[in-house]
Amino acid sequence: MYREQINNRFPPSHEIEDSTKSNEKNNNIMKINWGTGIVLAFIGFISFIMYFIITLNVNDKYDHDLVVEDYYKDELAYQNNIDKLNNSKNLTENIRYEKSVEGVMIHFPSNIDINKVTGNVFLYRPSNKQLDFDTSISLSKPYLLIPDKRLVDGRWNIKIEWQYNGTSYLFDESINY
Repeated sequence: MYREQINNRFPPSHEIEDSTKSNEKNNNIMKINWGTGIVLAFIGFISFIMYFIITLNVNDKYDHDLVVEDYYKDELAYQNNIDKLNNSKNLTENIRYEKSVEGVMIHFPSNIDINKVTGNVFLYRPSNKQLDFDTSISLSKPYLLIPDKRLVDGRWNIKIEWQYNGTSYLFDESINY
């Protein structure tokens, strides 16, 4: 009985040699050390990033227009815009807008002579440059109507630069139509 217990614990020598051979077969498989793994991970990550960079630059689906073509020129005129905004804030009644069935109605202050108002309205669509448009201000009523057919649902940036009695004003706001 004691001999059987020992034989069960220690297999015969030919079984040991067979298991050694199977381990040698497993050792012939290529092993990757940690340094090679890090290099492969870097190469994979860089390839992944380069794929997306090339896709974004080549594919027209991912169009990335500038907000303004003459960015630096507009930046130099920024203080002038701040002065116009301050002039608008000092008015007793500023421009306001409302959505209606016909489109967007831009109401000018009621205490001014509408015949002396000049300027232009620029509507900028952040998601699509082709929808941007500019129109001059010509008032016969105390409001300016931007027709519904010119506007697509979504976000618009509206910029109204106008003059009255030699003073320049600016109304700049984001609207959802």
